[in-house]
Amino acid sequence: MRKAQDGHRQPDEETALLPSPERKTLKAPTPLPKLQIFVLLLMQLAEPITAQCIYPFINQLVSELDITGGDEKKVGYYAGMIESLFFATEAMFIMQWSRVSDRIGRKPVLLTGVGGLCISMVCFGLSKTFTALVISRCMVGMLNGNIGVIKSMMAELTDSTNMAQGFAFMPVMWSIGGTIGPLIGGQLAKPHDRWPALFTNPFWQYYPYFLPCAASAFISALIFIVAAAFLRETVHKKPSTKTVRFSDDCGGAEPPCATPSLRSLLTRPVLWSITNYASLAFLEIAYRAIQPLFFSTPVELGGLGLPPSTIGIILGSFGIMDGVFQALYFAKFVEWWGQKRVFQLGMSMFIPLYLLFPLMNIIAKGSGSSAMLWALIILQLALSVVMDMAYGCCFMFVTSAAPNRRSLGATNGVAQLAASVVRAIGPAGSTSLFALSLDRNWLGGYGVYVIFTALSCLFMLAGIPLPRYCWGSDDD
Repeated sequence: MRKAQDGHRQPDEETALLPSPERKTLKAPTPLPKLQIFVLLLMQLAEPITAQCIYPFINQLVSELDITGGDEKKVGYYAGMIESLFFATEAMFIMQWSRVSDRIGRKPVLLTGVGGLCISMVCFGLSKTFTALVISRCMVGMLNGNIGVIKSMMAELTDSTNMAQGFAFMPVMWSIGGTIGPLIGGQLAKPHDRWPALFTNPFWQYYPYFLPCAASAFISALIFIVAAAFLRETVHKKPSTKTVRFSDDCGGAEPPCATPSLRSLLTRPVLWSITNYASLAFLEIAYRAIQPLFFSTPVELGGLGLPPSTIGIILGSFGIMDGVFQALYFAKFVEWWGQKRVFQLGMSMFIPLYLLFPLMNIIAKGSGSSAMLWALIILQLALSVVMDMAYGCCFMFVTSAAPNRRSLGATNGVAQLAASVVRAIGPAGSTSLFALSLDRNWLGGYGVYVIFTALSCLFMLAGIPLPRYCWGSDDD
């Protein structure tokens, strides 16, 4: 940060976008543009629904397609691979989509992503081979660069006085999608078996998982129509003479900033923000991949042996709990403690989250489906709700670290690229370690949980350099 001769600080490539909390308290919060925020959050809703719709039945689907040759211990390898493919292909294209959104606008990129979600889910429901499943998941990752663009658009629709409120809604929408998706997947799978009088056509026997996929695709199609009609573009090709929310980092009479290079984006605040975002994303996606696998695996092999319908209800319950908690308390926790402390609290939750898995299996082996077992399941869901607060803080750190308004899309694109890379590794790595722990009897089959508990302790160290509040505050 440079100082001019008059003593005032001049913006440079490390100037953060958010002012300090002290300055923020001087003005009343700006009212949120409710319609635009609502439509934007609807577009975010499509991704968790389509991503988590398959979780309740993916392990059963892999078993029924005979990919493993009848070896139940290998289900985790292939289920994790399918879950990882979306993020692997997203990592290949997310940066390009984010930079394109800086040039042509956010709206066309967002519509392309939602349309890709719709098409890919139809293809997934009609897949009868492992290759077809792989292609359909790769398709959605290739076409979808939405989450980084949504965060950029959220920053453009808010300012320093209401950004915490705006970003607080993003985990809420993910939670709503995390409720709807597993419920769709768990309750609508195999409709011919559940409602034989209604689904009499042989089509439903041949494609037992098409109905949940079609339902999630239909939701994406509706969101596409609403967004096409009501979402307004926030990136304008002509420079505006009115300065709103963000300072002009280009200088007064200078032409609009050119699209920033990758090197110019990698400032210290950006790098530390992305490092912590990637650490959080890796631990969280590994946990989300292990959870349904653990629930569906037979008790004698280290799981709980629950059916898809019950798994869907459990995962859906988390979505309800998380959505209510984030909506009511996230902004208050940030106001009381600051982003860093809330983020560190969320990261610390991974230690008990992973340690609860072996404890639940031990209880299931000893006393079956007891009240104690269900109490631990509820406790795990509650801890994961607290953990989820870390995401809202990460979004604010990344956004406030962006060098200027023009680089918002690129900065969020780099952050989402890092998150997509680790999310591509997380499901396949965690479920493979789950299978290896059982196959080779590492620590009685519980080796995977020890490994991820140790990683949780290690990754917490990455949060030490973060400021108490967003980058640019006086506490940095």
